[in-house]
Amino acid sequence: MSETILKVSGVSKRFGGLQALSEVGITIMKGQVYGLIGPNGAGKTTFFNVLTGLYTPDSGSFELGGKPYKPTAVHEVAKAGIARTFQNIRLFAEMTALENVMVGRHVRTHSGLIGAVFRTAAFKAEEAAIASRAQELLDYVGIGRFAQYKARTLSYGDQRRLEIARALATDPKLIALDEPAAGMNASEKVVLRELIDQIRKDGRTILLIEHDVKLVMGLCDRLTVLDYGKQIAEGTAAEVQKNEKVIEAYLGADHKNH
Repeated sequence: MSETILKVSGVSKRFGGLQALSEVGITIMKGQVYGLIGPNGAGKTTFFNVLTGLYTPDSGSFELGGKPYKPTAVHEVAKAGIARTFQNIRLFAEMTALENVMVGRHVRTHSGLIGAVFRTAAFKAEEAAIASRAQELLDYVGIGRFAQYKARTLSYGDQRRLEIARALATDPKLIALDEPAAGMNASEKVVLRELIDQIRKDGRTILLIEHDVKLVMGLCDRLTVLDYGKQIAEGTAAEVQKNEKVIEAYLGADHKNH
């Protein structure tokens, strides 16, 4: 039987007079690419931000790897095992690509402040291991040759891949990607799709918010569709594409006969 990585139920969130989320829940199994889609204002990013500790939910229960967790702070969520990227790229612009990934890896380090201050042998060994792992991850996402380049000098598509490498550095149970294809050209999207597919094949679990319907439908094992903060559909890509509510809310009438 497949392992449940994330189980979220009954998530609601209100901002003043706006009910942004109403009783939303998803279940993601190990090794899945799970899609979260919906039109602008549907609540996708709000759900993502609740899940990853940026917003505090009004209600809801959260389990990661079979254990309850509270998404009350971003660093606690990272420790629990969720790593995320952002719709608007958030890298340390003046740091190198390698240093950006090393920052992600420090979530899992053990030497502590004393080791860092006194440059102990254990600290130095751990730093060397972190740098080595960071280089491996840069190679994995296809930008290893840019390890010593400042993040701001990388192309848009390569910055996106650097963000994914940094997320992978935390050794997460779940990688949450917030519109990773936003702003990419066609060839960059092909590379991105291949990378996400490879991450899945290597046993990782991914939650994907994405506007690019073609990318989502081709990649995701299952999908949840939100509209005005409510769940209107859940299922495989084929099932969701046939759902009348989804066709009306998001895909458009031209998909009815597809």
